[in-house]
Amino acid sequence: MKRAVIVCPGRGTYNKPELGSLSRLHPDKTALFAAFDKARLAAGQETLADLDGAGRYSIAKHTRGDNASALIYAASYADFLSLKDVEVVAVTGNSMGWYTTLACAGALDADQGFTLVNTMGQMMQDSLIGGQLVYPVTGDDWRPDAAKRADVLKLVSRIHATAGHELALSIDLGGMLVLAGNDAGLDAFTAQAKPQARFLMRLANHAAFHTALQKPVSEAAQKRFDASMFAQPCVPMIDGRGAIWWPHATDTDALFDYTLGHQVIETFDFRHAISIAAREFAPDIFIVLGPGTTLGGAVAQSLISCNWRGMDSKESFQSLQTEAPFLTSMGREDQRSLVI
Repeated sequence: MKRAVIVCPGRGTYNKPELGSLSRLHPDKTALFAAFDKARLAAGQETLADLDGAGRYSIAKHTRGDNASALIYAASYADFLSLKDVEVVAVTGNSMGWYTTLACAGALDADQGFTLVNTMGQMMQDSLIGGQLVYPVTGDDWRPDAAKRADVLKLVSRIHATAGHELALSIDLGGMLVLAGNDAGLDAFTAQAKPQARFLMRLANHAAFHTALQKPVSEAAQKRFDASMFAQPCVPMIDGRGAIWWPHATDTDALFDYTLGHQVIETFDFRHAISIAAREFAPDIFIVLGPGTTLGGAVAQSLISCNWRGMDSKESFQSLQTEAPFLTSMGREDQRSLVI
């Protein structure tokens, strides 16, 4: 039985190819999805069944925070329940994936996890403070470029120091940096940074996640929820700082404070979380839950950045992956069959 680290994806992973995936991939999870839809109906929201079963994919509808978060959580958690013949040694996630991590690790039950992610998605959408863009800091070979990374972060700091401009590192995705801020800050970066094709684009329906601009959302969420909802995790969880929350040793008050405080308003260092997962738990395999396939590259780039198993480039990653696959994306049909 392989030792596995589970990776939960965040926003931006339920896209046109994923439309219909809940019903297609999880015909045995109707009761689970029905429970989630009951909560959405009670909140006056469109059901997952209707969203997932729509005749066509709509960027305006499916990428909204109140819809995307719920769809992604449902798909990820259902994938987690489908895993077979692996020993889960740790769970981590990217951004919104932290909420899914809490449920997969047992710190929240399935319904509590859904309520949390659905509520946070709604609150983010209702306020929609600021925005995000993605900028690569490696070339096509995925080799870490410390100088380029430093230059980008210096530019971010310089723009942030300008009156009326808000800009910060939102998420470190290994080979890419997700930047977030207000319109002035994002526009200034777009104007001053070296163009990087499609990666210098604003992300649709994304707010300035993981920055101080989300403080009003954080404060509202801490009033909405209570630390009593959290339980001891059944397996270790790795958060957006790279900190490990251990079973039987987790301070649930601190977990509440982190989840609705630091995690909302400070940088989410996914690269470091993956590095800690690799070094502290020495897994045989990393399993990226669905939906989508976009997070697999970020996991690979994060492993390259910490030189795990001697990897230093895309070429060396592909060589090791071909020799003995250690990264499985459940959003890919050819890899999904390996773990369910």
